[in-house]
Amino acid sequence: MNIPTSLNRRQGVYSHTMDDDQLIEALRAGDEPAFAFLIEKYHAMLIRLALVYVSDRAVAEDVVQETWQGVLQGIHRFQERSSLKTWIFSILTNRAKTRGQRESRTIPFSALGSEDTEPNEPAVEAERFNSSDPQWLGHWIRVTRPQNWENIPEAQLLSQETQAKLKAAIEALPPHQREVITLRDVNGWTSEEVCNALALTETNQRVLLHRARAKVRRALENYLNAT
Repeated sequence: MNIPTSLNRRQGVYSHTMDDDQLIEALRAGDEPAFAFLIEKYHAMLIRLALVYVSDRAVAEDVVQETWQGVLQGIHRFQERSSLKTWIFSILTNRAKTRGQRESRTIPFSALGSEDTEPNEPAVEAERFNSSDPQWLGHWIRVTRPQNWENIPEAQLLSQETQAKLKAAIEALPPHQREVITLRDVNGWTSEEVCNALALTETNQRVLLHRARAKVRRALENYLNAT
């Protein structure tokens, strides 16, 4: 079944302020405009998240198509223990992980051990902190402190090359970290939504996000300092 990416919908019937109960009721009634509204709202975000697990855009599109099919087939069984958004994205992550494993793009979470991966990995290199002067012990060494990006021209930060470096830095992250930073910082999810969708504790979500952000910032620092 081919799910269209856009459908004509009645003007003004659906808006981003509608609650889950109204949308779920409409979907269960077979209301096409309600389904079109969801596609319009989430399709691009689903593609971005699918690309965390699979390396090919066409495969990501297939996974998202399968996700929308899963929504249509499962909406009557949806028990509303989570938000509609979280449920949709949970379907996506489950299907994308399966496809990614077949492509050797990702490995099963069970093979990674603890949710808190790389437990001994520092978020920032120890050599960037003072360890010799007792007065400034643990403080940033001046030449290694984080760069103030407010002084960098906005055009440089928004350039295609910088955006490509940012994307590459996220792509290079370990799977857990890549998932969390994509959902939080690219898709704009709350920590609660990420924890529900990925079955993470709040502590592990926070640790993974901190490590991911530190690595991405480090990669951008290296790039911006070299330009």
